[in-house]
Amino acid sequence: MKSRTIKVDYLARVEGEGGLFVKIKNRTVVDVIFNIFEPPRFFEAFLRGRNFTEAPDITARICGICPVAYQMSSVHAMEYALGVKVDGQLRALRRLLYCGEWIESHILHIYLLHAPDFLGYEDAIRMAKDYPDAVKNALRLKKIGNELMILLGGREIHPINVKVGGFYKVPAKKELENHLDDLKWARDAAIDTVKLVSTFNFPDFEQDYEFVALRHPDEYPLCEGRLVSNKGVDIPIPDYEKHFEERHVEHSTSLHSVIRARGAYHVGPLARYNLNFDRLPQSAQQAARDVKLATPCNNPFKSIIVRAVETVFACEEAIRIINEYEMPEHPAIEIQPRAGVGYGCSEAPRGTLYHRYRIDDKGKITDAKIVPPTSQNQKIIESDLWEFVQKNMALSNEKLTWLCEQAVRNYDPCISCSCHFLKLHIERE
Repeated sequence: MKSRTIKVDYLARVEGEGGLFVKIKNRTVVDVIFNIFEPPRFFEAFLRGRNFTEAPDITARICGICPVAYQMSSVHAMEYALGVKVDGQLRALRRLLYCGEWIESHILHIYLLHAPDFLGYEDAIRMAKDYPDAVKNALRLKKIGNELMILLGGREIHPINVKVGGFYKVPAKKELENHLDDLKWARDAAIDTVKLVSTFNFPDFEQDYEFVALRHPDEYPLCEGRLVSNKGVDIPIPDYEKHFEERHVEHSTSLHSVIRARGAYHVGPLARYNLNFDRLPQSAQQAARDVKLATPCNNPFKSIIVRAVETVFACEEAIRIINEYEMPEHPAIEIQPRAGVGYGCSEAPRGTLYHRYRIDDKGKITDAKIVPPTSQNQKIIESDLWEFVQKNMALSNEKLTWLCEQAVRNYDPCISCSCHFLKLHIERE
């Protein structure tokens, strides 16, 4: 069979720079490489020597799409090290800020990055010509999420109001109540989004994943809980590095994270949904049932539906928090530095995010470790591509290339976080 090579110079609708190489020989996949080639950004290195109070602002700069996730993991880790527990209304406000990020990030992915794949458009601008109302609603939904981030974080990109121990400033109840009507509209629009994306044509593709996510005894996880999996992991966050490790691979500037002795695992919306469906509010559970979204769901292409269901949750949770809110007397707990090691996990829109810091008795950071969701999903992305290409070998190169790109976007990879284009190279012999 004559060798054939497919090369895509720019895979749009992902964040960051990477590459994909697939080699087929005698109708068998013989190699798959998900290559991330962004320059290392050294956040862990230049956190060393900085004061513990600087961690939330520095780590927020890692990502412009999910900065709250980095802030929340960092403040929880620092508070663990300092023996501080933030609860009550300050804790609720942190969840509310996180809800804003989930709304804006999920909607950005659903409508502007991923839906064009299913509907056959190169981008959302072309899609908007045929689906103007859907795109207008998406922009309004994203704005509603951004407005929560502005109110609680100071701005929607790289928020500056979060601090170890709480916030620099907290809103009055009336300021939050002004957002209720928009959030109620957003909840209904999110339910409509679940219905819309459930009508897409999904490839027949499932894998036997090990899903990993936080699980909390009382709520759908955002910032707290134990790390669990559907195959036996059930650990407190400080035990993360006893069960998970990062490995360097030659073809990536981002480390690959694996479960020790078992290998690849899957974090993100599918993992949270499958491990925490019973923690979703009734409206989100009903939205999933109405479109016959299975639990568990093992088709990564259907993650777009799960993101819409999680958007229903985020809107519902935001409404609940605002209705129950009473302005705290102080915006933060007073904290004194001490030596210690702190661990924090939160659920970024695209998956579990782990931070670990060591600080000295003056509050200076002496060591830092950050494991982003995309590093944790890299090996499972390669596994998906290997199995998907093998199963769909009969497709033309053009169609197979399109679906491989789509398979990568199932994970909404934030490539810059892990170390706007991805190069795809398929070689046939």
